[in-house]
Amino acid sequence: MLNKKIVPVNIEELKPYVAGKTIEEVVKEYKPERISKLASNENRLGYSNAVNDAVNRALSVVNNYPDPQSLALRAAIADTLKIESDQIVVASGSESLISMLCRTFFQDGDEIITADATFIGMLIQAKIQNIEVSKIPLTHDYRFDVRALVDAISPKTRMLYIANPNNPTGTFITQQEFDWMMENVPEDVLVVMDEAYYEFAYQLADFPDALNSGYDNLIILRTFSKGYGLAGFRIGYAIAEKKLIGYLHKTKLTFEPGALAQAAALAAWHDTEFLTKTVDLCDKASAKLYRYFEDRSVKYVRSATNFVMIVFDNEEEASHFTTEMLKRGVILRWLRAFGLADCVRVTFGTDEEMDHFISSMDEVKNWIKK
Repeated sequence: MLNKKIVPVNIEELKPYVAGKTIEEVVKEYKPERISKLASNENRLGYSNAVNDAVNRALSVVNNYPDPQSLALRAAIADTLKIESDQIVVASGSESLISMLCRTFFQDGDEIITADATFIGMLIQAKIQNIEVSKIPLTHDYRFDVRALVDAISPKTRMLYIANPNNPTGTFITQQEFDWMMENVPEDVLVVMDEAYYEFAYQLADFPDALNSGYDNLIILRTFSKGYGLAGFRIGYAIAEKKLIGYLHKTKLTFEPGALAQAAALAAWHDTEFLTKTVDLCDKASAKLYRYFEDRSVKYVRSATNFVMIVFDNEEEASHFTTEMLKRGVILRWLRAFGLADCVRVTFGTDEEMDHFISSMDEVKNWIKK
């Protein structure tokens, strides 16, 4: 038997991430007539048609290692965003980028400050590296409390982490809040803005323009999983000043992301028409669900993302609702693991998926306020 002493305490105590149920699991357990997978904030429109050809071409050289620096993809991103390639690092999704941050910038005793209900992947990566995380309660309207975050900064604080918009609440900090925060955070504290849902939020009038703010202690994370529909490829990127990016290039896994992921992302990046269709689908779906919720007096939080959070009276209602919807083939995300046990998250989907959700929720009428 292995001696527990070979495993550090932080790993021994680590609770692994538990993803939502897969389609296969739901079919096996409940055998519903149809399935709508609305649990994981995936792109329900699919992905760009250009991706297929790009991946097929990349398959012809998959026996070779991929470009370790993702030069073509970084050049395309830099050209569009009007920045330099040396300000970008590409990795295998947001969690890989967060892992890089944790192993690059922290020493013993350093801490991260964030909210008490935010992206679980960040909390897991911090725990793996034995980094202390100080969690600040969300505001009454489920937003990051920017002033409380800044007030909590101490000499041991190395990073502020803000998911903007936040997963799982869908809320965001405003331009005014961002400006105040950056002016009041010490220069030796990194501010990480995780903009995984940027494509759905950037056109909002008060969404902060972090990219062009000019702060040297700012790191922006973005992904191809949501707006571009490439969740299965695992690819994302970070933007920061050149020196910080240089450090991240030192600590990234040499050959991540893979060749197929790089090819898919490059093709998707250039297909702006597909991205527009994706955002339009979410706008239409959100309007439909908001009307439905308001007609039924269902409490929810307006979102700047591709999902919406429903708020129930208590944990029991949220849990029961999730299970009853599963029986009808609607896969949702109960948010107990995020610290919001009375809430359920719903991904915006196609007309058919939203109709499936609505008809199923109507059937679960005992759990809808009249």
